Amino acid sequence: MAEHVINGEGKILGRLASSTAKILLNGESVTVVNAEKILISGHVRDMFSKYKQRVEFKDKANPEHSPYYSRRPDLFVKRVVRGMLPYKKPRGKAAYKRLLVYMGVPKNIKIAESKIKIKEGSEVYEKLISVSDLTAKLGYKTGSG
Repeated sequence: MAEHVINGEGKILGRLASSTAKILLNGESVTVVNAEKILISGHVRDMFSKYKQRVEFKDKANPEHSPYYSRRPDLFVKRVVRGMLPYKKPRGKAAYKRLLVYMGVPKNIKIAESKIKIKEGSEVYEKLISVSDLTAKLGYKTGSG
């Protein structure tokens, strides 16, 4: 079982998530580092309103059983990858368990040149927002305060 380490810095979220999901479904494990530096393409206003609606959604009948979207960048990215997996099936749940997402780079992980090619955001798109900026707008507070 191979392990892949993907540096998310400057990568587009959708492209990174889809290629990560494909690798996970092949039975390999994936670690994504620098989750807060991943970019989302599109108008900032549109991205903010789309994710704000998802984060604040509450079911009227039973608000405690509503879907949960985290405001923390690493869990936010993990949830996006989960959306590209067949999560309700055993194969998808097993693949999701092989995914690790970190903000920054932990000391025990070495970043090597990845064989997985994902386009950089700056070379393709003009309108970009980083995951850390989006989650900060959604209410994530960095630091302990």
